[in-house]
Amino acid sequence: MSIDQRLAELGITLPQPAAPVAAYVPVVVAGGFAYVSGQVSQENGQMITGKLGENMDVETAQKAARTCSLMILAQLKAALGSLDRVERVVKLGVFVNCTGDFTDQPKVGNGASELMQEVFGEAGRHARAAVGAPALPLGVAVEVDAIVAVRD
Repeated sequence: MSIDQRLAELGITLPQPAAPVAAYVPVVVAGGFAYVSGQVSQENGQMITGKLGENMDVETAQKAARTCSLMILAQLKAALGSLDRVERVVKLGVFVNCTGDFTDQPKVGNGASELMQEVFGEAGRHARAAVGAPALPLGVAVEVDAIVAVRD
């Protein structure tokens, strides 16, 4: 089954890849890997903003993290031409906008990680860092970047 078929089976429609908001490119492919720049939490072009431990709960932030993974997939598809070129999701970096006493960053990160596993199965299981940040670009709740092994 192709990844596009898998997405359809899961009822997932990828968003349009977002344009960079600064001096970077969304994806660099080099040496058999795709390095995906941080993708911020957004849905239908609207930023998902908030700060964990202050005005957002973990469940809402998990959904925000999932939108980051959806945008990672959209960026990969645009860069690679097909998600069938993904050999393995190697690592995700999850950044959570939170107060200093918030400690559930790993739970928030699961929103991003679980989507990769739903889409790619065993090849979607990956290493991960989930860290807190006092602020993220545009006030978003979550930002996620990725390293992905790709086939030629």
